[in-house]
Amino acid sequence: MASPHRLDDRAPVFVISVAAELSGMHPQTLRQYDRLGLVVPQRTRGRGRRYSPRDVVRLQEVQALSQDQGINLAGIKRILELQDEVSDLAGKLENVREKLGAMTPAQRRVFSADRDGEISALRRGERPRRRSSGSALVVWRPTRRS
Repeated sequence: MASPHRLDDRAPVFVISVAAELSGMHPQTLRQYDRLGLVVPQRTRGRGRRYSPRDVVRLQEVQALSQDQGINLAGIKRILELQDEVSDLAGKLENVREKLGAMTPAQRRVFSADRDGEISALRRGERPRRRSSGSALVVWRPTRRS
């Protein structure tokens, strides 16, 4: 029977010594990666580092990129930033797809989406409402009439 309690992979649960052992690294290496911004753990009130399971996986990824692929730390940092950006954009795209899926076919013909991914159906000839977040993208696809 599955436990009703699931560990959030972002929960800061490991002290530096445990995270170092789980990732197969020396604690000083983890401190260096923190200073460089490669893997930045959360902090306790006393400024102690707390690593999440996701942080440990990322530490292992950094080690593999460095040792197996020969990528320098600046390159690894850029790779990780790009992976985070792709992940964030994929989440936003999925949100947009869900919202579009909830619209009727007529509503999907003309809609606007702002920078935050907020989607609004528009009637023919209607302009999107201005929001404080900036401009909107309007997509229109005419239907063919036989």
